[in-house]
Amino acid sequence: MNITLSSTGKELAEIGLAIHQLVDKLPLTMRSKEAKGVRIEDGKVLDYNYTGPALEEVLSTGEIFKGTPDVGPYAGTPVVVVPLKDEGQIICAIGLVDVTKGLFSDMVEISRRPEDVKKDDTRGEFY
Repeated sequence: MNITLSSTGKELAEIGLAIHQLVDKLPLTMRSKEAKGVRIEDGKVLDYNYTGPALEEVLSTGEIFKGTPDVGPYAGTPVVVVPLKDEGQIICAIGLVDVTKGLFSDMVEISRRPEDVKKDDTRGEFY
């Protein structure tokens, strides 16, 4: 599989579906810089010709987008979109839609273990 600047929705679908499964089927959007892409929900591709405002912004800026779109099918729902780069050039944008309204992101943060947990040997407690 080779993702390029002009990969189509049909060409991106397989990797999009794989990522979709990895994140417990959160809705996923993905498009290349020069072609519209895919919108995936519930294990199925709903659209092979999709774009959205957050995808467009990431393709334009090359920066990660975390926010809530005002328009489109995910208006009012938090999304995270990241650029995929090859040798510094933006070739694609991949987005997850947090239909849990932030619970997914919160659970990831809560489940992180502190890097520097110290144990007080005299009391047998963590501090």
